[in-house]
Amino acid sequence: MLAMPQPLRAVIYARFSTDMQRDASIDDQIRSCRDYAARQGLEVVEVYSDKATSGASLMRSGIQKLLHDAQGSNFDIVLSEALDRLSRNQADIASIYQKLQFRDVMIETVSEGSICEMHIGLKGTMNSMFLKDLAIKTHRGLKGRALAGKSAGGKAYGYHNVLRYDASGEPIRGDRKIDPIESNIVRRIFSDYAAGLSPKKIAEALNEEGIPGPSGRGWGASTIHGNRERGTGILNNELYVGRQIWNRLSYVKDPETGKRISRLNPEADWVITDVPGFRIIDQDLWDAVRTRQGAMKVKDTRTPIWDRRRPRTLFSGLMTCGSCGGGFSKVSQTAFGCSNARNKGKAVCDTMATISQAELERLVLDALQNTLMDQEALAVFCEEYARERNRLQSQASANRTSLEKDLATAKRDHAKLIDAIIAGVPAEQVKDRMLALDARRIDLEHKLARETAPSPVRIHPRMAETYRKKITILISELQTPDGMLEAKEALRSLIDRIVLQPSPATGKLDIHLEGALAALLMLSLGAKSQKDLSGKTQAFEDIEELVLVAGVGFEPTTFRL
Repeated sequence: MLAMPQPLRAVIYARFSTDMQRDASIDDQIRSCRDYAARQGLEVVEVYSDKATSGASLMRSGIQKLLHDAQGSNFDIVLSEALDRLSRNQADIASIYQKLQFRDVMIETVSEGSICEMHIGLKGTMNSMFLKDLAIKTHRGLKGRALAGKSAGGKAYGYHNVLRYDASGEPIRGDRKIDPIESNIVRRIFSDYAAGLSPKKIAEALNEEGIPGPSGRGWGASTIHGNRERGTGILNNELYVGRQIWNRLSYVKDPETGKRISRLNPEADWVITDVPGFRIIDQDLWDAVRTRQGAMKVKDTRTPIWDRRRPRTLFSGLMTCGSCGGGFSKVSQTAFGCSNARNKGKAVCDTMATISQAELERLVLDALQNTLMDQEALAVFCEEYARERNRLQSQASANRTSLEKDLATAKRDHAKLIDAIIAGVPAEQVKDRMLALDARRIDLEHKLARETAPSPVRIHPRMAETYRKKITILISELQTPDGMLEAKEALRSLIDRIVLQPSPATGKLDIHLEGALAALLMLSLGAKSQKDLSGKTQAFEDIEELVLVAGVGFEPTTFRL
C-alpha cells in the first residue's frame, strides 16, 4: 500500500484596517482562508492577525511575528485573503515576498491564487496607486465638508460629534455641537490664562480636580499653550471664536519608522470658514489672550528641517521617568527633570529630583565604556546564546530528519510504481501519481539542499575588547568638530533608553541604562553602523542571528547617583 504524502503546512494572515469599520472582518478572512486551505488539502498550523492597522506600514506585530517564525521553517505556505492584506506598500510587499522566498515559503491568496513576481510587481503597483487615489478622494471629500462649515476630521475639545442618517440610512458625517461641560473648561482656561496663570499652573489645577484632558488622560502645559504657528493647543484653536481653519497641516509617513510626521502647509492652501454658531470664547477674552501671548515669533527657515529635528543634547529623547513613564527634558540650562511632574503636576508625577547634563553624560558614557560588554557579562551571554542556538539546531535537525524520511518514502513509492508498470499495470493508470511523486521528490531535495548543517557559535573571545576600543574612539570624537555628529549618532544608537528613578533612600536619581543589543554587537564586530558592514555579508548575518537567538541579550546596567 502506498503511503500518502504529508500535507503542506500553511499559516493564515488576516488584517483588519480602520477603513473596514467592523471587527468581524478578521473572522471573515480567516474563515475564507480555512475554506481555501481545505479545498487545497493544506494543514493550517497557525493564524496571525493585525487589528485596526494600516497596510501601508510593516510596523505590525502580527506580520512581524509571521516573518520571525518563517525563519524557523515552521510552515510552507502563507495564506491570505488577498495580497493587499499582507501590505499595500509596494516596497514592503516585495520585501515580504523576498524574505519568504529565501525560506522556501510560498504565498497564496484566495483572490489571486499562487503569488509570483508578476503579482508582486502588478498588484504592488495597483495597491500603492489605490492608497494614493484614496488619499486624494478623501482629501477632496474633507475639503467639501470644511467649506460647508462641517467637521473635516478629528474631534476638537469643547465639541461633540453628532452622527445623523439620511433617508436611505446612510450616515451624514461632519455635524457637531458644543459640549456644555467641555466648553466651560475651555472658558476657564482662557480666563485663567488672561488673568496671569501659566499653562503649567492651569494644567496642575485641572489634574488635581480629576478633570480629563482632550486625550482622556491628564492635562499638560503643551496641551494648553500648543504651537501658535501650527494652531495647536487650546489657546490657539480659532474654532472657539467661530473661525474654522482646515488643511493647516499635512501628514506624511516616514518610510524608515512608519510614523506620521506633520508639516505646515502654505497659508494659501488653508481652507478658512466662518462658523459663528460654534463660538465659545467672546472676542475680548480672545484678544486678551493674544495680547498676553505676544507677537508670533518668526520661524527660522534657513536651518534645514533635518538639523532642527536633531537632538539638542547627547541623550535627548532617550531619558524616561521611572515613576510615570514620561520623558525627561531640560528644566534649566544645565539640568534635566521629569516633564510630567513640571507640566502636569503632582497628580500625575511627583518626581522633582533633577540631574545635571554634565553628570548624566559622564556617568552614561562611563557605563557604556566600562560596564556594558564586560567580560563576565559576555561569558554569560555566550552561554545563553549557545544554549538557544543548540535548541534551534536541534529543531532544525528534527526538521531535516523529517524531510529525509519523506524523501525516502517518495522515492520508495515511485520505485513501486515503476515495478508495477514492469509487472504489466498500464502506465496511464499510474501516470498522474508518478508525476506527483516526482514533483514531491524534487521539492524535498531542494529543501534539503537549503538546510544548513549545524555550525559552531561565532562569538570571538576578544569581542568585548574590540567594543571598548571603539567606544573610546567614539567618545574622543565627541570633542572634534569633524567627528562629533557621527560619534553622537553612533553612541545614541547603543542605547534603548535611560530610566531615571528616584531613590527612596536619598531622594536622588538612580540611573537604569538599557543597551541596544544589535548596535552593541555591531560595534563589537568593528563597525560604527550598518553602513560600515556593507560587503561584509557574514558579519551582518552573524548580527542578525545573534539578535534573533539572544532576544534581549545583555543585562542592563544599573548604578546610583
